[in-house]
Amino acid sequence: MAATAEAASQGSPMSRLGFAAGQVVQEIGWDDDVDNELRFAVEDLTTTDLEDEDYGDVADAVLVWFRAGDGDLVDLLVDCLTNLADEGFVVLCTPRAGRDGHVQAAEVEESAVTAGLHAAGTANGSPDWATVRLVSPKTQRR
Repeated sequence: MAATAEAASQGSPMSRLGFAAGQVVQEIGWDDDVDNELRFAVEDLTTTDLEDEDYGDVADAVLVWFRAGDGDLVDLLVDCLTNLADEGFVVLCTPRAGRDGHVQAAEVEESAVTAGLHAAGTANGSPDWATVRLVSPKTQRR
């Protein structure tokens, strides 16, 4: 049965974004409007609780909830890199088109590039939130 659950989790939207068992995931931008099913899916897959914005240790990934009007996306993405482990990644969640707080894809791309990141995949893990995996370019890794 464990092998079946593991196989199912490998094909889940959250595993396609890079989440895996044992990872420490910091969550930034939580509010009442986030998709709790997506959050719980990350916790189930990683087998760890999400760490809050005040977490001060190294994180394997950062789960970010960002809406238009939340401030400067570039600054937020740069802040996400502060505690991020080598080979770590950011999953940016923004409201889908037609939802309050929608962020244009061009703004996400431009902000990511300015912060030194690039898109490395998306997943359809939520009806209300678009998700994109952001990573540092391989050429910047040592």
